[in-house]
Amino acid sequence: MRMRHKKNLEARLEAVGDYLIVAKNESLNFQDAYKENHLLDFGELFQNGNPVYLEIGCGKGQFACTFAQKNPDFNILAVEKVNDVLVIGCETAKETGLKNIKFLSSYAEYLPSYIPEDSISGIFLNFSCPFPKNTYENHRLTCGRFLNMYKPFMKEGAVIEQKTDNMHFFEFSLESFSKAGFEISNVSLDLHNSGFEGNIVTEYEEKFSSQGFPIYRLEARIK
Repeated sequence: MRMRHKKNLEARLEAVGDYLIVAKNESLNFQDAYKENHLLDFGELFQNGNPVYLEIGCGKGQFACTFAQKNPDFNILAVEKVNDVLVIGCETAKETGLKNIKFLSSYAEYLPSYIPEDSISGIFLNFSCPFPKNTYENHRLTCGRFLNMYKPFMKEGAVIEQKTDNMHFFEFSLESFSKAGFEISNVSLDLHNSGFEGNIVTEYEEKFSSQGFPIYRLEARIK
């Protein structure tokens, strides 16, 4: 389903400019764009030296904003390619007065241009699009090319946390993490009935769990 364009989008984005970073790669070719240097200075960006977490595909920002509220001593950079939903997260952060969150309007493929090596304490992949395996496998955020792209960002001990409602995508991800040299732990095939504490619910998670779908979750670390 095609998303309807938000009214006054440009004005709304301008109003939340303090929270928003817009990717401006000269090349639109992902293979060339990632080589461009637009690396962020997180100390300058957040005005502190606290650990930085990354959410890729943040949607309307419910998870990222809640994470920022619950963890004032952590920073989070939330990435989303669709400005029509990204603007909602920015507005929520501004209305709440959050100081430890920023949003990056970008495709995931451009991230090596923006994220310095050894700078990220954890990555969240919440309900990423489960592109059809046979046709668009390389677009999945847990395919090998993306997992190998994340590795240089990650500090020692950093964890990738994935949640999805799609069993086949989850099975694919388990295999993909293993092939890419990650150690998998805390696997849940029904998160909401697992006794897991500290879960931050996303907007998609609310929708799927209310319909009775199990939520799948894992944690992955570089061996």
